[in-house]
Amino acid sequence: MTGIFITDETLFDSIRGNRAPVENPNSAAEENDSTEAKPTLDALDMRILRLLNADARKSFRDIAKEVDASISTVSNRIRKLEQGGVISGYVPILNESTLGYDVLAVVGVKIHKGKLLEVQRRIAKDERVTHVYDVTGEWDSILVVRLKATRELDAFIKRLGSMEYVENTYTQVVLNVVKEERRVLV
Repeated sequence: MTGIFITDETLFDSIRGNRAPVENPNSAAEENDSTEAKPTLDALDMRILRLLNADARKSFRDIAKEVDASISTVSNRIRKLEQGGVISGYVPILNESTLGYDVLAVVGVKIHKGKLLEVQRRIAKDERVTHVYDVTGEWDSILVVRLKATRELDAFIKRLGSMEYVENTYTQVVLNVVKEERRVLV
């Protein structure tokens, strides 16, 4: 099964050349201007996105049949959604535990004032870190980490705690995943 990443980038910004495409839209929240217009998606765009969201490997022909449009219309719509940054890529959804990644941890991090983005960017470079969130509340940042063993988690937390400008960490190990939805529901 494959997944599709849908962002809230403005659909026509990249096409018009108003802004360079963002390489990793999930880590570029500080670059998005809240006054930007949201993408204008019509009912056909939304139906196409829903079908791709369910199965990103679905052929243009199958999508065209389901939305009652021509293959060229579907192809053009998907190309525009890709160019506009609404669809930022296609990836398989892997079962981490079958690959040996049995430890899932959520880590809260307190970061010295004025160094938040610098530290978050350094943390995000670690391939074991799957999510870095800038949040409100007691912690400055929340991380999600996938590891193969608790020894790896121990080493990760100790290294994280010794990073310059990291003041404190709080770790929770996930015992069971009840729901984990990786698609944007449209």
